[in-house]
Amino acid sequence: MSQLFPIIIGFLHDFAAGCWAATVLAVWWLDRQSVSQELAVVLWGLKREFFHLGLFFIVLVMATGAGRSFTYVNHVYGVEREQRRRRLLVVKHLVLLTVFGLGTWWQYAMLSP
Repeated sequence: MSQLFPIIIGFLHDFAAGCWAATVLAVWWLDRQSVSQELAVVLWGLKREFFHLGLFFIVLVMATGAGRSFTYVNHVYGVEREQRRRRLLVVKHLVLLTVFGLGTWWQYAMLSP
């Protein structure tokens, strides 16, 4: 089971990130719809639900990312390559954290009725 845990955590981490991206797409698509005033209220509620679901997926990404860091294996590719790999992982995650932040802000901005 201990060997399976990192695989499951990694899968959940990546899957939750993809689900978050899907919620951003869903809110954007719903925001582009031209509908009557009555239906706009319903779509606003649906957009809000997708936004909150996106927040849940962000929490899941962060939690599984923390779990992933505890299951990290040291020096798989050698000391020098691992140091380079870790630096690149930090850069990648800073970029992705920015994407999460901007994407969530954009979702929130589209919630205005």
